[in-house]
Amino acid sequence: MSPDTPQPPEQAEPPLPPGLPPTAELSTHGVGPWPGAWPDDERYDPELLRHGDTRNVIDRYRYWRMEAVVADLDEHRHPFHVAIENWQHDMNIGSIVRSANAFAADTVHIIGRRRWNKRGAMVTDRYQHVVHHDDVEAFVAWARDAGLPIVAVDNVPGSVLIETYALPRACVLLFGQEGPGLSPAALEAADVVVEISQFGSTRSINASAAAAVAMHAWILQHVPFPT
Repeated sequence: MSPDTPQPPEQAEPPLPPGLPPTAELSTHGVGPWPGAWPDDERYDPELLRHGDTRNVIDRYRYWRMEAVVADLDEHRHPFHVAIENWQHDMNIGSIVRSANAFAADTVHIIGRRRWNKRGAMVTDRYQHVVHHDDVEAFVAWARDAGLPIVAVDNVPGSVLIETYALPRACVLLFGQEGPGLSPAALEAADVVVEISQFGSTRSINASAAAAVAMHAWILQHVPFPT
């Protein structure tokens, strides 16, 4: 494809610093207009090529159309889902969606109120599949039909340590609200309840932080890493 307006002179990509991991991101604050001839690839967005890309995406997806990013993510999403109860319009939900996107969760399920505070998601909800369930019963029915065990995350009597529990590869990690935690109905529906080990004086950690820890625990158990 060809741009409608003259393009700036071609600029060389900055070299990677010695020892920098290949996953490190160089354009943390975005990039300007595409230098030189535009790529002949339908994944690229002409508007982003023309004006630059300041979105919160990794370098691999710079200048890509949103639909192209989602399609590529769909090729390697992990088989775990994330579910969040939404009875109090918890501001942590957006942050949990952002973490789900970072860890390539299959889908985020919002249980309860349809509206949720998206500010903490930092626009990652555009690239993450998010579905709604009216109540716990509807969510549990979906999980059973999908054959996915429900792993509730809460520090309640009878819970087991997530650090010692073998998380199923395909499952749903279920989280509650900041403060009250999971509802009695959600705890009763869970196949297992796990808790995160804590060693300080506070009774609990922030809901979005707990969700990120639990998702990373799944990653550590099921994603092979080079040694």
